[in-house]
Amino acid sequence: MSKIHAAITAVNGYVPDYILTNKELETMVDTNDEWIVSRTGIKERRILKGEGLATSDLAVPAVQGLLKKRGIEATDIDLIIFCTSTPDMLFPATANILADKIGATNAWGFDLQAACSGFLFGLNTGTQFIKAGTHKKCLSSVLIKCHR
Repeated sequence: MSKIHAAITAVNGYVPDYILTNKELETMVDTNDEWIVSRTGIKERRILKGEGLATSDLAVPAVQGLLKKRGIEATDIDLIIFCTSTPDMLFPATANILADKIGATNAWGFDLQAACSGFLFGLNTGTQFIKAGTHKKCLSSVLIKCHR
């Protein structure tokens, strides 16, 4: 029996167009650019703006680009592991909302909340499903923070 290996076959990302700079943040709260940068290194943040938009809406363009890069269809995906600390809601899982939005009708999924280490946990979890031979194409979607 040959050993099954898992591999990362495509990577893609997406950030919203709206940029909130530290200078703009200074007008909202008692802080300044130097204070923020010296303590966090953050100079700007990207914010999803629009009525009714949520974390899954950040994932859709990222996944669509990933599918295009990889040359596969959403229906080829077996499993979606959605790693985020800001899910759309507790139930249903954001993974399942994403599956519906991208048309991954053959996939099941779950959310994995592990904060900054979500990427590593999602990658390792997906690897285990592949190595077990139960799944062939696993999507691990990582979104750490979503501002509404």
